[in-house]
This record gives sequence, C-alpha cells and structure tokens, in this order.
Amino acid sequence: MLTHTRGLLATALLALLLVGCAYRPGIIERIPDDDPASLLERAQQQEPTQAARTRLDAADILARQGARTQALEIARNIDDARLSGDQRARWALLLADLGESEGDPQAVIRATQELDGLELNRGQALALREQRGLALLEVDEPLAAAEALLAVQAESDDEALNDPIWRALGGLDGRRLTRLGEQGDALTRGWVELSETVRSGSGDIERLFLRLDDWRSRNQRHPAARRLPADLLALRELSGQEVQHIAVLLPESGPLSRIATAIADGIRTQHRLSNDTDVRLSFIDDTSGSLEALYREAENRGAQVVIGPLDKDRVNELQHRDRVPLPTLALNYASAGGNSPAGLFQYGLSAEDEARQAARRAWRDGHRRAALLVPDNDWGRRVGEAFWDEWRAQGGEVTRAVRYNPAAAATESTRRTIAEARPDALFMLALPDYARQVPPTLDYYGAPNLPVYATSHLFSGRLNPRLDGDLNDVLFLDIPWQIPDAAVGGEDALPFTASYRALREESDPNLFRLNAMGVDALELALRLPQLQLLSGSELFGATGTLRPQPDGRVERLLPWARFVNGVPQPVLIPGLLGDDRSP
Repeated sequence: MLTHTRGLLATALLALLLVGCAYRPGIIERIPDDDPASLLERAQQQEPTQAARTRLDAADILARQGARTQALEIARNIDDARLSGDQRARWALLLADLGESEGDPQAVIRATQELDGLELNRGQALALREQRGLALLEVDEPLAAAEALLAVQAESDDEALNDPIWRALGGLDGRRLTRLGEQGDALTRGWVELSETVRSGSGDIERLFLRLDDWRSRNQRHPAARRLPADLLALRELSGQEVQHIAVLLPESGPLSRIATAIADGIRTQHRLSNDTDVRLSFIDDTSGSLEALYREAENRGAQVVIGPLDKDRVNELQHRDRVPLPTLALNYASAGGNSPAGLFQYGLSAEDEARQAARRAWRDGHRRAALLVPDNDWGRRVGEAFWDEWRAQGGEVTRAVRYNPAAAATESTRRTIAEARPDALFMLALPDYARQVPPTLDYYGAPNLPVYATSHLFSGRLNPRLDGDLNDVLFLDIPWQIPDAAVGGEDALPFTASYRALREESDPNLFRLNAMGVDALELALRLPQLQLLSGSELFGATGTLRPQPDGRVERLLPWARFVNGVPQPVLIPGLLGDDRSP
C-alpha cells in the first residue's frame, strides 16, 4: 500500500481516535471495558440494525487494542446500510484506516464509495478521498486514482500528493491523459502538460530538464513547479549519462533467427522513426562465441548498453553471475527466480505473466472458484501453473484443471472443465481455432454465462467478426498495439504511432507482437540508467505498461478487452467505476 506523510489524514485519524469528541459522543464512556468477543456474541442475538452498531463497536475496540486484522474482517462484513449517519461516517473512517494499514485497497474503496452521503467535516472528507485515490492506484485504476487525488489537491494545495499523482498519471495511455487534461481544471491541465513533456523525450536528460524549466516558468504556482515529483528530481543524477550507443546481441541463424529478425525489425524501425538520431546501434551475431567475447566486442565498439541475448540458456547464464559487464536488457526470462545481478533486466512476452494477471483480474471481479483449460504440452503446463499459483495465492479454489489435445475438438475437454464441481470462472489458454469452439460448447452444456478469461493467444490481431463472434463475452488481455480501439481508443493514441503504422503495413501479422517487443526493447534500453536509479519507473509501451521489478524482471501490465459482436471492446473493473459491461 502506498504511504506518505499526509497532514489531512493524520488530522482525520486523530479525530477518529479521540472518541470523546463531538463526532462520536460518549463511546468510550459507555463501553470502556467491554470485551469485543462479548459484543460480537451479543450481535448474533440482535436484530440487524442494532447488530451492525454492536459489530462496529467491537471492530473499533479491537482496532484500538491492536488487533487490526480481526477488526478489519469485522468492519468489512458490517452491513453499513443499517447504520445511521454519524455511525456510517465512523464506519467509513475506521474501515478505510484499517484497509490502508492492513494492505487491503478494496476495503478502502468500499469504505469511500459514497462519500457525498456521509456526515464528515472537511478534513475527514479530504482524508477519505485521498485514501480512495491511493487505493485505486493500488488496484491499477490510474485514471480514477488521478481524478480522486487531483480533486483533493485542488482543494488542499497539498504538495505531499505530488508523487502519487505522478505515479497515477504515469499509468495512463496518451488518449486518457489527453482527455483528462481537456476535462480538468488548471491544476489538472498543468499536470497533464508536465507528463506529456516528460513522455515526449527519450533518454536525453539535459534536453528534458531544459523543457522542465520552461514548464516551471509557465506554471510557477503549480504544486509540481514548487516541488517536482521525486522521480524527476532523481533524474538530475543521470545528467551526462545518456545512452548514445547500444549493442544488440541477436542470432542471425538457427532456430531463434526468425524471432530475432522480427525483434530487430522493431528495433530498427523505432530507431529510424524516433527522435533519437544521436543514438547508434551495433548489431552483433551472438550465435558464436561466449558471452565474455560478445561483451568484449560490444565494449570495443563503444556500447554503453546491451539488448539481448534472446536464448533462454544464455539468460540463465547471466542470471547466475554476480554482475554483468554492461547494463543489459535480456530478451527472455531466466528459468529460476531470484534477484538478477546488478545491471541485468529481463524482458519478454511472457504468457505466464498474462496468466497471473488473469488470475488477479478474475479475483478482483469477485470470482472464487476457477477451472483451467490449457493445452497438454509444456507450454500449457507452465502457463497453467502460473495461473494456478497466483489464483491460490489470492485465496481462490481450483475446481478442475483440464489439459486438452490441441489437435482434437474442444467438446469433451470443455465439458469436463465444468462437470461435477461447477466453477464460477474459467481460465483458458488457447489459439484462435480452438478457443472459438469453447464458448458454444459451454452454451450447449448449460453454462452460457460462465465468465471466461483468456490470454492474448486467442486473438489473431486481425479483426474477423464472423469467426470471432463465437468468442463473444470472452475477456482477454493483449498488447495495446494489437487492440488499439479497446486499449486506448484508436490508433492515433497508441505509443510510438509512426512505428506502429510502418510495421503494421510491412510486417508479417504473425510476428507483429515481436515487432512491438523490439520497439519497446529499444525504448527500455535508452532508459536503463534511469531504471537502475529509480524504483517504480515505468514505460507505457507498445507491449503494455512496462514496470521493472526489484528482481530485474520487467513486468508487463496489459489492457483488457471483451469480444462484442466479434470485435474487441474495452472493459473495466466491474462495479468500481460504473462499467455495466463488465461481468
């Protein structure tokens, strides 16, 4: 959970703790020594309205006694509709406080869902709105988070909000960022202009700070002009360390050469069409020679950063080193987990990452019992295990895991996934021809409304409403470049639009995701010094929002889409923002 010093929150929580004040008259005097267990037992015998009040008293006492996990569980299960005005305000303050301290952003979101109807003073209302914004940021709803936090800053002028606002804006694609500025006040427009100023640059720190100085001179009273976000301030340390020469280690022959060529095409196209004219690329064939020899060759050519290798065995070899000779963006993930050596980042189009995101999404959507349908091969095993592990970590139950023969019809395997213990969600890993058979089979076997979550592999990347109509209502995640309308509202709002159009027109559709990976690999490589310096840095790229993790692995957060009339359409977290299209 995000934390930072907030005077508003401290004031509101102090009011919550001082239970003898006018906000909660007489609570301590009435039940100073009551046992929470006795109160909870009493609540079981009371009618619903009185029981809700009694449980609130018990949760309050437990929180003040330090039993905050138990207090959170009780407060979360209180029917707040049964509480009167002042009691409901007290419940919201308590639940939001507990949710924040115990790392439960959904509890904070629930507590703050109807703030306008609560009897709160100004400080309490601002504190709860701030907590709501931070919680929305934690569940990857950056637009709603930005709107909430900006509204608080507009009223409070609190510079302490600068860093979370900056993080929220960093999670927005270009279309949503522009729309936020168009609909916002002067404060919001200033923030959007600042974000667009930073995004339009690359790795040239000197040029970036000249542009930032210009922005500050035009926005002198803006909170970010008075105190730049910490991430921007930290960039000053990189002045003079801009990346100007990159070595690209890719195989020119062998089983990975076709993949390598597609990635290289993306790198070259982005280099040609971007503003990084001063950056030099050196492509080195890595099919022969040891890693030591390849790094020596890169250093002899004057490279500051390396992109590659692509081969998983070589990435495994790098993973086990104490250090790498040059900052390196490997184009695959090591088999073993654990921290990478300093300077090594790992990036790829991982289906396992997609499966983990699907598990988190299904859990957030309220599902608790999932079935798995994955191919009976090594790929299916790895991806299925990734979903399984993440689903169980969330607290979910797996009702059945079915491995299917990709060459056979989907009828029997689909039937087995829902036989006996009926799931409330299905995770599917399948290519388009197989995936299209699954929803009609679910309909036939009496499960037409079973939510289906899938990886990007079920979508060819080309619109085909006639065939994909069989996938209607299936939710899947994919890279922004493959679903521009669903991801960002159209091609014009995509990151690196010029490269997108050039590669879309010229490339093999089956390799387009790899072209996009090459584009993002170049942009990540240009930023490696700042990625090493700044934890929490991210890039809104062609293959998703890219966030390097502390262990060096680059996590891709992908947009969600749902097939409607055979065409991918955007989808949000259900109920959170009033999206009635969600399951």
